[in-house]
Amino acid sequence: MAVIEVRDLYKRYGGIDAVAGVSFDVAEGEVYGLLGHNGAGKSTTVEILEGHRRLTSGTVSVLGADPGESGREFRDRIGIVLQTSGVEKQLTIREALRFYGSPSRDPRPIDEVVEMVGLTAKIDARIGTLSGGQRRRLDLALGIIGRPEILFLDEPTTGFDPVARRESWQLIQQLCAGGTTVLLTTHYLDEAEQLADRVGVLAGGRLIAEGTPEQLMASAPNTTISFRLPDGISADQLAVPPDAVVEAGVVRLETEQPTALLAVVAAAAVECGVELVGLSVKRPSLEDVFLQLGDDDHDTEVSR
Repeated sequence: MAVIEVRDLYKRYGGIDAVAGVSFDVAEGEVYGLLGHNGAGKSTTVEILEGHRRLTSGTVSVLGADPGESGREFRDRIGIVLQTSGVEKQLTIREALRFYGSPSRDPRPIDEVVEMVGLTAKIDARIGTLSGGQRRRLDLALGIIGRPEILFLDEPTTGFDPVARRESWQLIQQLCAGGTTVLLTTHYLDEAEQLADRVGVLAGGRLIAEGTPEQLMASAPNTTISFRLPDGISADQLAVPPDAVVEAGVVRLETEQPTALLAVVAAAAVECGVELVGLSVKRPSLEDVFLQLGDDDHDTEVSR
């Protein structure tokens, strides 16, 4: 069942369409990643879904309601983690969670929340003394204390070290396993690849691609095979195609048929009695796809 429905959404500022006819659905319990360069329309779209900005035309439904017309009951059912928060720095973490959790019908216990986000040891520390990563953990805590049915995450792991990012990913996955729906915006493409069930790519206010990360990555044309040329062995001896790139003794091949090509090269290496040192087979990542989509859209815009 879709808990977010967007149909032909437009948001105009003067004569400019910040969002231009966007449509997508998000199912209950799904993590939907909304990706795009700065100015693509992500923030405007999310703010409309949160009820903080009015649309120009189209329809939007969140939990069966129009966010722009909904009141406290609607806000009690969603959680929001902004890129930056304005929490009073003189409050302690415990005080902030008690204050921001008080309007909720059924807030999570504070001790449970700080444990979930890894801030137990800092629960009585003043917010002004926290590091940037700890502040982002607090932002996440404030977003989940009300047990939201839908959680809007805007760049949730900015400022996190690699370990903290992984822990946050596990928390998001845990929340979704419990039925929470997540709408995620992030500039970390590996984060979207790891977390999102589906992603939508925005460019110029339009949704230019949508699907699971696997579907989008499968749409990219080439897998890259690379290895170092063994001493005394030429690329021709290894049956390397003429369009391969050879630089500083490293061979780089791009192909739509990696299995067949690797089999030919590997067989030639066996016949020559050598190993392919540094052999790597790299399929396109979500970042590769995203960058290609962005380039294609830019070329389209330029050609108009």
